[in-house]
Amino acid sequence: MPKVTRDDVARLAGTSTAVVSYVINNGPRPVAPATRERVLAAIAELGYRPNSVAQAMASRRTNLIGMVVPDARQPFFAELSHAVERVASERGKIVLLGNSDYTGDREIHYVRAFLGMRVAGLILISQGPSEQATAEFAAYDDSRVVMLHRRPSSSDDVAVVTDDVGGAEKAVLHLLGHGHPYVACFGGPVTAPAPGDPVIDHIEGWRRAMIGAGLATEGRLVDAPFDRYGAYQVAVELLRSPDRPTAIFCSTDDQAIGVLRAAREVGLDVPRDLAVAGFDDLPEAAFSDPPLTTVASDRDAMARAAVDLVLDDSLMVPGSDTPRLRRFPSRLVVRRSCGCGGPAETRP
Repeated sequence: MPKVTRDDVARLAGTSTAVVSYVINNGPRPVAPATRERVLAAIAELGYRPNSVAQAMASRRTNLIGMVVPDARQPFFAELSHAVERVASERGKIVLLGNSDYTGDREIHYVRAFLGMRVAGLILISQGPSEQATAEFAAYDDSRVVMLHRRPSSSDDVAVVTDDVGGAEKAVLHLLGHGHPYVACFGGPVTAPAPGDPVIDHIEGWRRAMIGAGLATEGRLVDAPFDRYGAYQVAVELLRSPDRPTAIFCSTDDQAIGVLRAAREVGLDVPRDLAVAGFDDLPEAAFSDPPLTTVASDRDAMARAAVDLVLDDSLMVPGSDTPRLRRFPSRLVVRRSCGCGGPAETRP
C-alpha cells in the first residue's frame, strides 16, 4: 500500500498542504473550524500519520518538552510533573521526564540529552543550574529554559515560583497561636539545600515567625530527610526525648506524614500532645489521620505558566517586556493536625 502523504490529505480535504500543516501543528496561522474539521476527517479517513522527525528537522523543533525534577518519587514533584504534562498535552506537546536525584552530573545528563533532541523547551526544577548546565543552554542559542519551583536569588532566569517564605511564616504563626512555647522545624538534609532552594525559604519563614514572636531558634531546626520514611525515623527519636517539642512545622507534607506516623508509634496524640503542620498540600494531606494543616500553592496555575513561558517565542527577543518571573501566592489550609477542629479552612 502506498504511503499516505500530506498532499493526499490536502486533495481529499480540498485545501492546500500549508493548511494541513497548520491543523497538524496547531498553527502558526488560524484555520476556520469547518476547514479544520475537513482536514481532520481526511486524516482519519486516509490514516495519515505525520512524520514527527521530518517536522522537527524542518522546524528545528520537536513537539517535546523536557522536564528535569530532583526525584519524581516524591509526591510534590509527581503532582507538579503531572500538572505540567496535562497542560502540555492541551498544547499538543509531549513531556519527557528526567530525574536528577539532586546531583549535578545527572542534571547535566538530562539537560544535554533533551536539548540535543531539539525539545521545544526545557522546564527545570534544580538546586541551581551549574556552570556546565549554563554552557549547555548557551550551546543551543535558541533553547528556552524555565526554572520551576525555585529561582536562584542571583539569577535572571525565566522562572515560576510560589511564596515559600510567606507561606511557611503563616503556618508557624498559626501553630504559635495555639499557645505552644516554640515550634520546631523539620528542614532538609544539611548537604542538600542551596541558597534560594524552597526548603531554605521554608526554614527562613519559620525563622521569621519565631524571631517575630521573640523566640529563639537555636537547637530547634531538625536535620531530616525530605521523605516520610527518613522523617519518621528522625521523629521517633526526637519525640521519645524528654525535651520533645509540642509543635513541629515540616518543610514538606511528606515529612509531616512521617511525623504523624512516628507520633502514633510513641503514643502521642495529635493534636492534643503534638501539633503538626506541613507544606505542599498534597492530596494525601486531607486523608491523613488527623487531616494535616498545610500550606498550598496553585500547582495547576504554576504548571500552566511554566508551559506558556517555555513556548513563548517573545522571551528569545532581546529587550522583551514579557515578565521573566511569575510568583504565585501561597495559602494556609487549616485542618485538625494543628489543633483546630471542623472542616478544612483556607486562609490567604
